Amino acid sequence: MSKKDFVVGLDIGTTKICCIVGEVHERGPTPVIDIIGIGTAPSLGLRKGVVINIDATVESITKAVEEAELMAGVEITSVFTGIAGGHIKSFNSTGVVAVKDKEITESDVQRCIDAAKAVAIPLDREVIHIMPQEFIIDGQDGIRDPVGMNGMRLESRVHIVTGAVSSAQNIIKCANKSGLNVTEICLEPIASAAAVLSEDEKDLGVVLIDIGGGTSDIAIFRDGAIVHTSVLAIGGNHITNDIAVGLRCPQNEAEKLKIAHGCGLASLVRPDETIEVAGVGGRKPRMVPRRLLAEIIEPRVEEMFSLIQREVIQSGHGDMLSGGVVVTGGASLLEGMPEMAEFIFEMPVKRGIPQGIGGLRDVVNSPKFATGVGLLKYGARNGAKAKFQIREKNIYDKVRGSMRTWIRDLF
Repeated sequence: MSKKDFVVGLDIGTTKICCIVGEVHERGPTPVIDIIGIGTAPSLGLRKGVVINIDATVESITKAVEEAELMAGVEITSVFTGIAGGHIKSFNSTGVVAVKDKEITESDVQRCIDAAKAVAIPLDREVIHIMPQEFIIDGQDGIRDPVGMNGMRLESRVHIVTGAVSSAQNIIKCANKSGLNVTEICLEPIASAAAVLSEDEKDLGVVLIDIGGGTSDIAIFRDGAIVHTSVLAIGGNHITNDIAVGLRCPQNEAEKLKIAHGCGLASLVRPDETIEVAGVGGRKPRMVPRRLLAEIIEPRVEEMFSLIQREVIQSGHGDMLSGGVVVTGGASLLEGMPEMAEFIFEMPVKRGIPQGIGGLRDVVNSPKFATGVGLLKYGARNGAKAKFQIREKNIYDKVRGSMRTWIRDLF
């Protein structure tokens, strides 16, 4: 195998760790990526998007990475990883500079962005992203790329995302203990947006809602730029807890019931449908109406979307979202989620599925892989190459060779 250009996305989520390997054929604003490997493992060391047990997280990461390495036939040493959690805070800022030689250069743009990020940030927080929204030259707004244009006064509007220093360091520490270098950390809703949103939707104005196990991530786009991001500490695990309490069943059984029979809108369930619920402590299983399960789930889903709607309204961009709402993430697979979101938001809603990829795209053709695929696209777009060691020979040849050695040693 010859040296090629690869990129790896590592989605460290509350319910699962997902490692996706992509082969990049063209870099730039619209990279061409073929998926060549994927590995998943249950996540045991996170709560609400934040690491609470380093050893358990390291073990889960190692399992997912090894699985992806076997499928892709490469040894992974560097990854792009995501960050989420209630500690994430974002705000918009502006910066102004005078143009030295009338024609705007890259250094002028950088000075302008530096001026915008010159804001007071507490010592326990660090800047994760500085994302330009638009540039204004001598009062003319709406400029995406000012380099080469003439002007005297350059102004930038940027979106700044900050997070807790400790949370980011813990994610990097877990990756390092698994033998990986973190090339860059990306906010998870920004990664998901790269995977599931089209440029037209971003221009019209759209809300992306990525509902995971422990958090619901929000990203609002308008005029092609990100204008608001937020992370709420509520997700699919809250629905599972409600089912466990409401139906008096173990947590793992509640998760299975949610995936197999759950519905976020009780009116979509036929009254005659029944499901089997496992008993606790050796008690016999029992049959209950499926509508009862939906009536337990519906209030939590309604609360979730109501909190997200309140966040969107408080952002000040609720009235300018012609592109509607896109829901993605593992919890969005629950039946009735788009219908409930339409009822709450009173605008068109669809499920977001990763797009614009090749290779093993059928394997990742699900909202639950949106963040992992988005991290690949983010890595390819930002031009930083992941470091790899290509395997010299097929993994099966190596296993066969090891077995021959063992047998020879025995006899």
